[in-house]
Amino acid sequence: MSTAAPRLPGATTLGSGLVLAAVAAALLLAPLVLLMRRDPRAFPLLALFALPFRLPVSADGRTVNLLIPLYIVVSAGTLAHLLPRAQQALARQRSHHAGSAAPAPAATCPAGSRYGGADRWQRRLRALLTPRGLQWLLMGSVALYAVQALYSPDIAKAGENVAFFYLPFTLLFLLLRDVRWTRQLLLACLAVVVALAVIFAGIGFIEYGRKTLFLNPRVVAANQYDNYFRVNSLFFDPNVYGRFLALVMIALTAFVLWRSRRRDVIACVAVLAWLLAGLVTSFSQSSIAALLLGLAVLAAWRWELRATLYAAGALVALAVVIVLAAPSSLHFGLKGSGGSASNATSGRTKLIAGGLELFAERPLQGHGSGSFERSYKAHHLASGAQNATSASHTIPVTVAAEQGLLGLALYAALLVAAFTVLFSGAGRSPPRVAIAACFAALVLHTWTYADFLEDPLTWTLLGIGAALARARGGERCLATSSGS
Repeated sequence: MSTAAPRLPGATTLGSGLVLAAVAAALLLAPLVLLMRRDPRAFPLLALFALPFRLPVSADGRTVNLLIPLYIVVSAGTLAHLLPRAQQALARQRSHHAGSAAPAPAATCPAGSRYGGADRWQRRLRALLTPRGLQWLLMGSVALYAVQALYSPDIAKAGENVAFFYLPFTLLFLLLRDVRWTRQLLLACLAVVVALAVIFAGIGFIEYGRKTLFLNPRVVAANQYDNYFRVNSLFFDPNVYGRFLALVMIALTAFVLWRSRRRDVIACVAVLAWLLAGLVTSFSQSSIAALLLGLAVLAAWRWELRATLYAAGALVALAVVIVLAAPSSLHFGLKGSGGSASNATSGRTKLIAGGLELFAERPLQGHGSGSFERSYKAHHLASGAQNATSASHTIPVTVAAEQGLLGLALYAALLVAAFTVLFSGAGRSPPRVAIAACFAALVLHTWTYADFLEDPLTWTLLGIGAALARARGGERCLATSSGS
């Protein structure tokens, strides 16, 4: 996930930083590949472990936080995945030269599945709502983003996103999709991310107690002007920190809801209380909203949809009343000196309005990938660095401004396919419901903060979710049949 920030004193230059990273990767790749070849479970465990860790690299006058540990794991996983296939290809080539090769039979669907009652367009639409269709929509999103970078006023930013985020995360998705997920492996991955979240929350408590941050001087400066102190632990942004904690809490809650052992439930509830306290110290309203949505999805799946909707509606109404009636001393930003919707949303309403103006200027193709910050400044929407940002903090608006209706249509299709794949047939499967609830929470968070395809969590959830959906069987023929 990319977070623009002032140059950090310890940040290396882009060239030297990448050289050091390449050297470290070269030293680590061989043992990691051997480990993954020996035990395929090593890749998903290491990938989940590496997800949160970002290293600052200075580029073009700003600091970019790159997921270098994740890049190393993905590179090793790719090599471990390709090596046996390369060996098989060489073996087939030798057999062919020896005259013993026979053409492989083509894979076919059961008779009658290709020509059903639906017409061709209906079959193609259903094809997009399968794990394979989701994969093609993701690839299409990356391809469109790369093409629209050609006319972007900030092609460096677009290239940075493609090279450091979209392409590595595509490999991450493909590798996780091909993992053979078992109950034991899923629980082991859950244990990894829960342990990380507990440690990160502990570091956040230290920051909150000392009123100092380990990373990101931009947040340090912001804390000097706010009436409350926000922590970000080892992340570079309190909202990114909050997003991680919220998703882990949703996954752990799913485990609790379907776990009957009292000792496990008590331990998990204690961990959830610890993580909730950590989330509160981040003061990330978007993360709390995401957490509530994820919990509502779990409640609807575990008990009853109608009752969950009633309860959620009542809570939303109560929250609105509290925010409107709350005194300025609670710092909601609606009352007191400078109170306004823009102040309450940390300037997001102005960014959204500016993004919509950019969209209105070029509704079809947008201003180009990665162009929001530069186009925002160029169109007198920001008088200075105060409102300068790399995104509108509302992903649909950012997509509209940068990629126009073309990008919006593909974004909407991707969401429809993702939710269909994750929820369809999930039933009472705790892992699939947990993944679906986490993804729903993440999407809401992207509507109130930023980073969708720029976040490895998106690709991780979709990769695991697609693998679990495919495990139901018959995915190859789902596109041409009426089944879901």
